[in-house]
Parts: sequence; C-alpha cells; structure tokens
Amino acid sequence: MSFTDKAKMKAQEMSGMAKERIGDVTDNERLRAEGASEQSTARARQAGQDVKQAGRDVKDAFEK
Repeated sequence: MSFTDKAKMKAQEMSGMAKERIGDVTDNERLRAEGASEQSTARARQAGQDVKQAGRDVKDAFEK
C-alpha cells in the first residue's frame, strides 16, 4: 500500500474522530454516528490492506 493511501485512510479516521467528538459536545446523535461510521470504514480498509500485504509476504517467503 502506498504512503498516499495510508495517509488518506488516516485522514478519514481522524475526520471521523473529530465528527464523533463534535457530536458528543453538541449532543448531535447523527454527527456522532457519522463520525463513528467513518472511523470504522477507515479501519476496515486498513485491515484489508494489512491482510493483502501479509498474503504477499507469505507468497514471497515461499518463492525464495
């Protein structure tokens, strides 16, 4: 995964955190839920990329 992809996912996660906290402070359930959803999406994408990388690492280990 490229550095740009990692940065985009981290930015999305941070944006979600900010929305969730603003929702907490303003007692806005919709904003809180939207922030939590953004965080979950970013974390799921990161996990998917980690699994893909692990698969590549295993493949490379067997090819050597």
